[in-house]
Amino acid sequence: MAPYPNLVSDSTLVQETIDLLRDCGGRANAAEIVDAVFKVSHIDDELAGLLVADLVRDDRRFRFVDGKTIELQNDDVEFRLLDDLDFVVVDLEATGAKMPPNRVIELGAYRIRQGRLVDSFLTLVNPEIAIPRFVVALTGITNEMVKTAPVFAEVAPQWLDFVSDAVLIAHNAPFDTSFLNHEISRVYPGHRMINTHLCTVKLSRRVFPGLTNYRLDTVANHFSIPIFHRHRAGSDALATAEVFLHLLTRLGEHGVKDLASARNFQFLEIKTEETTEAAPLLPLVPGF
Repeated sequence: MAPYPNLVSDSTLVQETIDLLRDCGGRANAAEIVDAVFKVSHIDDELAGLLVADLVRDDRRFRFVDGKTIELQNDDVEFRLLDDLDFVVVDLEATGAKMPPNRVIELGAYRIRQGRLVDSFLTLVNPEIAIPRFVVALTGITNEMVKTAPVFAEVAPQWLDFVSDAVLIAHNAPFDTSFLNHEISRVYPGHRMINTHLCTVKLSRRVFPGLTNYRLDTVANHFSIPIFHRHRAGSDALATAEVFLHLLTRLGEHGVKDLASARNFQFLEIKTEETTEAAPLLPLVPGF
């Protein structure tokens, strides 16, 4: 059983089961799953049901209809109204860009609810390894500063409680979420966060095309948002949160109301003989 409701199994077999169920329209016989995932053919239905039940035990993404049929639960978060969602905007600093072997040294996050910042999560983290000199120079975080800070195993429970079922937002979200999940897997082996995420780099490109680049400094400057301590998790997370609020405002101006539409929104330049206009593309519906 996952120790927190927003943790799920990171098993390759579980992911293969999800992929198979999606290909089958969201529902399949347990024997089919055992055949495709476990590579075991001609198995008894009852035994197949037991094997699959053990594989997906306590994973809220699945539901057994009976002892031998499994369904993939619909995750309606993509189609929920943006006003009804909580967002946690996160940034982290680490001893290096590649994990492993690098570790988190600072974690900062802000919760957004109905267009307002309502809570924050800020902490240094003892990486249990030395911080390289170039990272000290970049961030200003020294080995002495993290010496008495909590290790990630102490931070993880509070972090998972803070995130809960929120949508994660980050500037270059794949990096931050992958790094966090790597740290979480060290504390809770075989698990990762289930929280979906949005990347403000990708979203800024879609909503505000034409900027020189989409580094955090550039996008923040476009909105006249100051970053008081660049390359510190709390300051960068706060700037990203304010950028995201501007993005939400612009999306709302174009009638974007749900997460799926926000994820797929994009401007399309329409060129005429006299002028060039920017028009929003219709949101794409996943699966079409």
